[in-house]
Amino acid sequence: MNQGTIVKVSGPLVIAEGLREANMFDVVRVSEKQLIGEILEVHGEKSSIQVYEETAGLGPGEPVFGTGVPLSVELGPGMIENIFDGIQRPLEEIKNAVGNSITRGVNMPALSRSKKWGFVPSVKPGDRVVGGDILGAVQETIVVSHKIMLPVGMSGTVVSVERGDFTIEQPIARIRSDSGETSDVAMLQRWPVRVGRPYKAKQIPAAPLITGQRTIDTLFPIAKGGNAAIPGPFGSGKTVTQHQLAKWADADIVIYVGCGERGNEMTDVLMEFPELKDPKTGESLMKRTVLIANTSDMPVAAREASIYTGITIAEYFRDMGYSVAIMADSTSRWAEALREMSGRLEEMPGEEGYPAYLASRIAQFYERAGRVECLGSDGRIGYLSAIGAVSPPGGDISEPVSQATLRIVKVFWGLDAALAYRRHFPAINWLTSYSLYDDTVGGWMRDNVAQDWPEIRLHVMRVLQEEAELNEIVRLVGVDALSHADRLTLEVARSIREDYLHQDSFHEIDTYTSHHKQYRLLKLILEFEERGKAALDAGADIKKLFALPARESIGRAKYVPEADVDASFDGISKELAGQIADLASKEDD
Repeated sequence: MNQGTIVKVSGPLVIAEGLREANMFDVVRVSEKQLIGEILEVHGEKSSIQVYEETAGLGPGEPVFGTGVPLSVELGPGMIENIFDGIQRPLEEIKNAVGNSITRGVNMPALSRSKKWGFVPSVKPGDRVVGGDILGAVQETIVVSHKIMLPVGMSGTVVSVERGDFTIEQPIARIRSDSGETSDVAMLQRWPVRVGRPYKAKQIPAAPLITGQRTIDTLFPIAKGGNAAIPGPFGSGKTVTQHQLAKWADADIVIYVGCGERGNEMTDVLMEFPELKDPKTGESLMKRTVLIANTSDMPVAAREASIYTGITIAEYFRDMGYSVAIMADSTSRWAEALREMSGRLEEMPGEEGYPAYLASRIAQFYERAGRVECLGSDGRIGYLSAIGAVSPPGGDISEPVSQATLRIVKVFWGLDAALAYRRHFPAINWLTSYSLYDDTVGGWMRDNVAQDWPEIRLHVMRVLQEEAELNEIVRLVGVDALSHADRLTLEVARSIREDYLHQDSFHEIDTYTSHHKQYRLLKLILEFEERGKAALDAGADIKKLFALPARESIGRAKYVPEADVDASFDGISKELAGQIADLASKEDD
């Protein structure tokens, strides 16, 4: 084993010399305590090492052992329902072994070596296979069938394949290459976290990632295989929004990365997800979730690795042909870890002290999302959607992390402290947010929801923008100075905001809204606008129009269960039509 010696310790940065065979990003073991670290720089005889554990007590002269391999994750059955730290150490196993506090130098495999999994092959001897082909499957949880793929770079003919219960290290198949060499294949794979997993081709996303959150699905949709950012100040609801997306997004697998955030937020995930029922399967949401926890009190260096660990696991499930969503909360804390290490490496600082390569590192993360044709001969399509929270100091999105993120992502859900203060959640500002996937998913919405969906969305956006302009006039001269048509616009905009965009994530029914219910609810609000215009043109009293009992029914419509939507909404529509007709007839009298 390649061995060197510590010459300097500066927080999580250790300088060692004598590691002559070391390469960039190789994993090393620091001191006799075997602390895990990664080489960031090599200058002649000296190597700069980022240590992923507490370095208190280390000093010059202690040994450093090179491993010769890059920082990698273990991929195989056993990841779903598990919770790892930023370098994929299994926290539950560590707790069982050493107690509630992680002791330094704990070296445990990420995946159990003793648990056996029932493998069912899908190939037979004599079949020709290439890297990425599915050899068989393991039923990892009641909702996830874990596909066992031939490792990238291998190809040949299946000599034998076994059916039965195996550990992840036992051979399940034997492959003869074109050169005549035979190799055993096990369920366990390893992949370096800083290298994206390969695929045949990247395709343009066409379908939306359905989230059940009305503001997102209607106004600012994200495509399945797209990327999005949620910037916002403290207390504006970033974490709750990401929890909602993790719970309800139309994804087969969810990877949730708690990167530098408060520990109680990960506790909320751990407490809530097992109790919540997946609307598609009726099972616990944890049955399709992998959690990576690197909270603010854990080593800062491991925070930098946690994002890469999460995206690599997400790519692995994507390669099986699944739709995967990764939630990173938050990339600002990850960038702060980059800044700290850059400062200790004495690199030339960029804006606000962040390293000059900040934008490229953020781009490397988000560019690993996408809709791809996976490796293998079956032409399967996999989706990886990346959603990152950004926590700019004071909510100022002009700072470097926010700006670098906005140059990459195609969806911006800008959270507004003023909306959060008014208890409007999700506090996504409809005037500053945007989605560049509107046209991409518009065709899907026409085909699967309603032909007029894009037109309705544009009309809603126009009403909300008109409201902002009219409010400026109201502040100057008062609402009574407006025409009846403008006052109706304000009332419709208020209904859109309060009865549609406002959503209670803790309400049993309101927490998730299907596209069909979203469409019917919007049609109700716009029907009030259309009938209201006609009534005002006929001379109806505007105060009586706004006070109609049907307005209250529209306000409560979002709490109607999905199964009762059509019958209930048809009733509200008839109620509205009848009351406006009565109002018009009374005015005639």
